[in-house]
Amino acid sequence: MTTPIILPKVGQSVETCILTTWYKKKGDVVKKGDLLFSFETDKTVFDENATVDGILLDIIFEEGSEVPVLTIIGVIGQPGESVEQSRTASTTGQKNNESTTVTQEKLTPDTGNAIIPSIQRQSTDKIKISPRAKNLAEGKRILYDSIQGSGSEGRIIARDIESAGSSLTYAAYEQAKNTGMHAGEGTGIGNRITLQDLDSKEQVGEEFIVNKISNIRKRIADAMQKSLQNSAQLTHHISADIRSVQAIRTRLKAKSNVEINITINDMVCFAIIKALKQHPDINGHFNGTEIKEFKAVHLGIAVDTPRGLMVPAIKNADRMTLEQLSTAIKKRAEECRQGGISPDLLLSEAATFTVSNLGVYGIEMFTPVLNIPQIGIIGINTIIQRPIDLGGGIIDFIPIIGISLTYDHRAIDGAPASRFLQTVKKEIETFSL
Repeated sequence: MTTPIILPKVGQSVETCILTTWYKKKGDVVKKGDLLFSFETDKTVFDENATVDGILLDIIFEEGSEVPVLTIIGVIGQPGESVEQSRTASTTGQKNNESTTVTQEKLTPDTGNAIIPSIQRQSTDKIKISPRAKNLAEGKRILYDSIQGSGSEGRIIARDIESAGSSLTYAAYEQAKNTGMHAGEGTGIGNRITLQDLDSKEQVGEEFIVNKISNIRKRIADAMQKSLQNSAQLTHHISADIRSVQAIRTRLKAKSNVEINITINDMVCFAIIKALKQHPDINGHFNGTEIKEFKAVHLGIAVDTPRGLMVPAIKNADRMTLEQLSTAIKKRAEECRQGGISPDLLLSEAATFTVSNLGVYGIEMFTPVLNIPQIGIIGINTIIQRPIDLGGGIIDFIPIIGISLTYDHRAIDGAPASRFLQTVKKEIETFSL
């Protein structure tokens, strides 16, 4: 009996995903637990393992395809078993899903029974190509703009398309048409050129190199631009004496029964949560017409990952002890880096307030960007030594930490925002468990 491979639903907000990599080829032996494929949402990348033993009988969607969640993308079974029922089920499901970007037109032997999308090409008035060659190129997803025709007056004919080399996946074809990008040999099934092959290519000029950005990077860029365009952002800076925090951390590390490595960042976040409970007007969302104040603190933590910046939410952080908060922060960061974070936790609406720490990079002051619709975000800066007057002509140096608050001035005025920042300072300087 065949087993369909289904693209999982990884969050309530995710409707389609990009199928990035197949780790097995059609016909390969598959063992339960083997890494089978990976897929990408607009926030992160996930790996999926095989759930049964068998043979990978069919791959319905190629690498680079944008696929609706809960769609059958392949079939595992035993040699000789039919895959038609699973393929038909996948086709039916796709036609019924309005969110898909791929439309099924026909199946042809020369593409290995791959689903061929209906392509609307741009005007080809300046390109001399025969109708048969044009249809063949679109069916094979081959860009013919740069092909040198062998027909009369340089006209592109069918044999030019047949000898043109690797075809492209649907997603790669669309991007290449829109950007004019090209690639050499493909790494996809049947040596097809995938979206990753295009993204990995560099356009080299005489004085520069242009690197194409990933889908996640595009989403981050869009979010940053939207944040600055759709809010009135203002940043205040303050510094706090960090000696109390450092002293308590030293005592915690000295306790043999404390196995958790509690960091300065954990403790400052703990202090920020205490301050947020005292200033609920900044622990909320602003949608332009109303302010939603939250009773609980769902803390967003900015995490640097190889795939880009992610901001997972720690739900009900105000109910946690310092040890629990420290564990939760590390768990969320690791989930982001490993690609196992739920997309629902990455929504900007999932958190009520965000913290971003650049102090580990020696940054003394910066302006964090709001994660709208949140009203505020705090940037944690590095610890520096600052001179103070101890009286009697004695000057000493103490460690201070910089705190930068960006807030939406449409939702809160400068005075209450400053009072909140003063409370954060007080909670750090009088830190207690």
